[in-house]
Amino acid sequence: MSRIEELHDRARAALDPVHYDYYAGGCGAEAALADNERAFAELALLPRILRGNDRRDTGVALLGDRASLPVVVSPTAFHRLAHPDGERATARAAAHAGTVLVTSMAATVAVAEVTAAARAVRADAAVWFQVSFQPDDDVTTALVRRAEKAGCTALVVTVDTPVFGRRTRDERNGFHDLPPGLAPENLRDLPGAPPGGTLPITMSPEFTWRHLRRLRDLTSLPVVLKGVLHPLDARTAVDEGVDAVWVSNHGGRQLDAAPGAVRALPRVAAAVAGRVPVLLDGGVRSGADVAAALALGATAVGVGRPVLWGLAADGEAGVREVLDVLRAEFDHVLTLCGGRRPGDLTADMVVRREWPPLPTAGPPTEQGGPRTGRPR
Repeated sequence: MSRIEELHDRARAALDPVHYDYYAGGCGAEAALADNERAFAELALLPRILRGNDRRDTGVALLGDRASLPVVVSPTAFHRLAHPDGERATARAAAHAGTVLVTSMAATVAVAEVTAAARAVRADAAVWFQVSFQPDDDVTTALVRRAEKAGCTALVVTVDTPVFGRRTRDERNGFHDLPPGLAPENLRDLPGAPPGGTLPITMSPEFTWRHLRRLRDLTSLPVVLKGVLHPLDARTAVDEGVDAVWVSNHGGRQLDAAPGAVRALPRVAAAVAGRVPVLLDGGVRSGADVAAALALGATAVGVGRPVLWGLAADGEAGVREVLDVLRAEFDHVLTLCGGRRPGDLTADMVVRREWPPLPTAGPPTEQGGPRTGRPR
């Protein structure tokens, strides 16, 4: 059992079962959720040899920020369900690791407090803000301004939620509202909200590329488009001026018929053709997964559920452990693959485990050699 699996088990024991299901569950029959991990399990790496990689640098540049490893913290909601410190603890852990935290619009700690927690650890800590288009343009504008004021260095715009996915476990558990004392703090005191209250998170299928253009005009921050699986959408996104594309099936929580995210990565990376960075999340559970994704065209990967398992199991220390484990595993895999830096991992090093079997020569003889069929 890996260390991340151990943290998962500890988290499951610590969490209210309803809240565990909220974090762990997917939509529908959870086929997309399962395929995220299965798709990685089907991949193997062909190592290169004798390449003089005794000194390695695992860092990557991301939209003007620097991450000390090619792993960022994906946006996930409601961290205070996992631990009282919630997103503050996650922010401190990401800052200690020297990587990017993407804090969610649906965080249970306001974005200004998240950035303050991160920069109390590291003055140049990078915090990006995840936002979804809201039907009221004034609400979207207010969210962008709130992120800018907090010192966020990029916006991650989630675009795979025209409607909420049908979350089977949440429906079964009747989980619709946060416990008393918790709220999506970034949605407090927005246009249309009751005094001191929060707005509901609203999705709508009406959004088009026009809404992205409007958001681009609102801000000078880099814009990342998250939830891209089709290569034509990736190409359009780059043509529309986005600064990065994020391959994701929303952790298997939106369209259950969607493939595992890493299955879509090669075609998206080919469509982007190096014009902007490509990120990926969904199913990343090991340093080998990180390496495979980078070889297939990702600049960096995001982790969501493993961070929540670490947070629920041991607060900030648990999140730090998740990131430390992934760093150590990735550096080990990079070394074994003959790489000195993430960019040394290339698509020709990735194969599928279902190789055609080699022709069999029959069972061994008493002398240990294969039967050849030749007469004795």
